[in-house]
Amino acid sequence: MLSQIEDASNIVLEKLNGWLETIIAMLPNFVIAIVVLIVFYILSRIIRAVLGKILHRFTTNESAVKLILTFTSIIIILIGLMVALGVLKLDKTVTSVLAGIGVVGLALGFAFQDAAANLISGVIMAMKSPINVGDILESNDIFGRVTRIGLRSTTIYDPSGQDVVLPNRLIFQNLYRHYTINAKRRVDLKCGISYGDDLKKVKEITTGAIKKIPYLLEGTEVEFFFEEFGSSSINFVVRYWVKYHKQPDFLQAQSDGIMNIKAAFDQNGITIPFPIRTLDLA
Repeated sequence: MLSQIEDASNIVLEKLNGWLETIIAMLPNFVIAIVVLIVFYILSRIIRAVLGKILHRFTTNESAVKLILTFTSIIIILIGLMVALGVLKLDKTVTSVLAGIGVVGLALGFAFQDAAANLISGVIMAMKSPINVGDILESNDIFGRVTRIGLRSTTIYDPSGQDVVLPNRLIFQNLYRHYTINAKRRVDLKCGISYGDDLKKVKEITTGAIKKIPYLLEGTEVEFFFEEFGSSSINFVVRYWVKYHKQPDFLQAQSDGIMNIKAAFDQNGITIPFPIRTLDLA
């Protein structure tokens, strides 16, 4: 019994001694591998800074720049990791791990199709889409200013002061309305006048009131159209264009138009009738 215990303990000690000798022999390689990782990390930071300056000279798309810089850093660090593993003589292990990762990645791709779609949509949006940070966008019934375009989702800051996070695939696969790209927007004001008013006079006074707005877009006309005979009024719409960089530009133009029309109608005796309601008490 004692001899068996001694034999077992000798085997364990031999294994431990073998491992210790291996660690001592590989210690210089460990140090070199760590140095390699540090060097490649510093190299990735330097290349990221230099490449960032170069890209900003050719494009103003901040999302695309960040995406390229992130991928560049990841690739450089992965190369450094491969070199460090090569120094540790783990090349065959790396090959096996990569093969396993490929199989696992294929399985995860089927399991997380939505996540993959969001990632691919994020890459395409950052590289080719006209959407950029700071743009005003309406998508999936969400309206607001784009504050961030990530690989998975896009963040929109809505007029109520809330951040709304939309998966990229919902924006990429569905229709969206881009308000910033043309830097202009049309204001449509609808109103009604009484049946007793002179329609030609109403048109002249209304268009004249809108033309008094000093910041109308140059080269555009104020348009006026009567739309329908209402139950208590003849309804019309007046349309005009303004420069548009942020939502208050539109709201201010709409507010000034309403104020100008109301003041002009009051001065010329034009009536904006109240809706008529008939109550049957029988």
